[in-house]
Amino acid sequence: QVQLVESGGGLVQAGDSLRLSCGASGGTFSSYAMGWFRQAPGKDREFVAAISWSGDNTYYADSVKGRFTISRDNAKNTVDLQMNSLKPDDTAVYYCAASRSQYGGTWSYRYVYSYWGQGIQVTVSS
Repeated sequence: QVQLVESGGGLVQAGDSLRLSCGASGGTFSSYAMGWFRQAPGKDREFVAAISWSGDNTYYADSVKGRFTISRDNAKNTVDLQMNSLKPDDTAVYYCAASRSQYGGTWSYRYVYSYWGQGIQVTVSS
């Protein structure tokens, strides 16, 4: 059983940067691919970014490509999401998740993730 806890959310202005962090416990962190998803009010939860167990491979939604960067530190059991040039459309609850899937092509799908954090609010004002 893996427990995930997000931190670093908050209220920022458009154009600002924010860094989210997700700490993991209770499992072998380095054996999981990790992902970030987000859910805005009235919308489905959507994929944001994912990173392989080794950190060698990363994937991004088109809407955040070039602005967001996902990274991980297997020694510290953490995965981060650096968000730059934030837009009001980035406002959402952000979730980190852990997946045992080794196939990068699946990491944008919610169903491959077995463990989820409780989510953290990010609000971007215009």
